Amino acid sequence: MHTLIIGAAGMIGRKLTARLAADGAIGSRGITRLTLADVVETPTPANAGFAVDTVTGDLSSAGVAASLVSARPDVIFDLASIVSGDAEANMEKGYRINLDGFRLLIDSIRAEGTKTPYCPRLVFTSSIAVFGTPFPAKISDEFLLAPLTSYGTQKAICELLLADYSRRGLLDGIGIRLPTICIRPGKPNLAASGCFSNILREPLVGQEAVLPVADDVRHWFASPRAAVGFLTHAASIDSAAVGSRRNLNLPGISATIGEEIAALRRFAGERAVALIRREPNETVARIIAGWPQDFDAKRALALGFRADASFDDIVRAHIEDELGGRIGG
Repeated sequence: MHTLIIGAAGMIGRKLTARLAADGAIGSRGITRLTLADVVETPTPANAGFAVDTVTGDLSSAGVAASLVSARPDVIFDLASIVSGDAEANMEKGYRINLDGFRLLIDSIRAEGTKTPYCPRLVFTSSIAVFGTPFPAKISDEFLLAPLTSYGTQKAICELLLADYSRRGLLDGIGIRLPTICIRPGKPNLAASGCFSNILREPLVGQEAVLPVADDVRHWFASPRAAVGFLTHAASIDSAAVGSRRNLNLPGISATIGEEIAALRRFAGERAVALIRREPNETVARIIAGWPQDFDAKRALALGFRADASFDDIVRAHIEDELGGRIGG
């Protein structure tokens, strides 16, 4: 089975690559070839038991999507996007990368299928930003899309296209609305949601972090470990069980900033908590206020998707995976 990861150089892309290299399969199907694509050069796993190719190119540029699809991969993971804050600040860039790139991808799949039958599984990473206020206490699978940001709007449009192209038999799409991934390793980025990771990641290694929103802000989370599990499960799930509603709310953990800080305190003590500096940011607060806080993800759970059991598990996974099990600077 030939597998393509678009956006492979990103954090989730690299973790997914490592998982596929270790497992050698997705579900019951063995991987025979893996193609890693991104706008920057992507490192290849040393331990893969199959051929690994790398491609450097912008999916929103002419010819890139068609070239990737011409190899007719069986499974395509589309992780390529710019983050929420960047998409909101740079409207043209956001629509070009988050929407136009996706259109070029699915139209290239459709064009390839006109030569000889071709219907790959396409796993698309959407976002809970497709929803907007007013929210119920828990968002159910029946809650309508009503994004309040350009990023959420771009993801919502892609979801509709994914469902329509799947309905027509042009591809076999599964859209997964990822919770905010926390704790993200690496350096802070332009995502409005970055503060949720920053206030844990930096203090765990003895560095100061800025908190731009109030302690009572509640949000929906999953760890990078859980995110990789979501992706591999979405790639192997029976689409007949999913039916015509191809986009799924995924399970996660609902927690407040205060509960995040309490988890940090349990792992690293008051010294780490004291490294959090409160510096209100109205723009970030406005964006986050328009995002969901809690979900009842019945469909995804019934389909076998599994998330972290607690916020402590999220922190523990970061310490084990990124810090070698040790805390401190």
